[in-house]
Amino acid sequence: MGSDLKRYFSQMGARIRVIENAPDRRPRQLRRNGEAPPQLVLDIERDKAGEFFEVRKALGSRQELIVLNVKPSEKHLLLLSRQFDEEGRIRAKQKFLCGHDERHWFVAAIPENEPVSTVKGAKLALKPAEVRQQEDRLGISEKESSRRRNAAFIRQGEWFFIPVENLAVDPMHILHDEPLSRGNGGKPHWAEECYRSGGETVYVSAKYPAGISVGEFRRLSDEVRKRENFRTMQRDAAVHVRGEISHPDHATVRLSNWHRVLMNTENRSQAMRFLAFLD
Repeated sequence: MGSDLKRYFSQMGARIRVIENAPDRRPRQLRRNGEAPPQLVLDIERDKAGEFFEVRKALGSRQELIVLNVKPSEKHLLLLSRQFDEEGRIRAKQKFLCGHDERHWFVAAIPENEPVSTVKGAKLALKPAEVRQQEDRLGISEKESSRRRNAAFIRQGEWFFIPVENLAVDPMHILHDEPLSRGNGGKPHWAEECYRSGGETVYVSAKYPAGISVGEFRRLSDEVRKRENFRTMQRDAAVHVRGEISHPDHATVRLSNWHRVLMNTENRSQAMRFLAFLD
């Protein structure tokens, strides 16, 4: 479509601000390790007029931003970032779904192996394979598929919940008021009841939101273990939830039966590192 960002974002009812030669806002710890700052950062900011999209371009970055598709009625658009080397050759391409979900604007990175060019394709690309298979099995229509709730799943933000029949659960291992987190430091979703099976035990803290292995935890000093206030969680476990699922940015979901929990495919995207916005 084009690179007139303000016009296209306005079509879906949003504002956008682009900052050229933006300073590196990463935490001091990340700046010290010598890793180059991202050439592009997308964020959701707020001022007196409300929320708006902010794009920050690093000093000396060579890139262009193009809106591939916009759906004003859905308040969504698909944004393409093309980055160039010093000779003007394309070095990398990333795509982002920008839109409004329930109460707030959001940005979601699309996995690079998904060749999408429309909002519809981007939404499909963010669905886990199990969700797509469930929709196909139940014959979910295209209209129903775009909703947050249908016979195949219930969605809250980046999490999908698929109903499961006759799940055998050990009552002694049901967890209460358990967080659902994708490990990026964002605000967790909270499940009234949660049951995990399988997976790898990891230790999670504010400094290690993605978790560290048992071996890595044992190599830490007693002082660090105590200071970090670790909690044990299961990585890549089969997770099922029941009851109320809550999050401050989303309407509470109520599940009367057990549902399998699946996260959207955003974590498969290299472009996730360009997002400052955390749900």
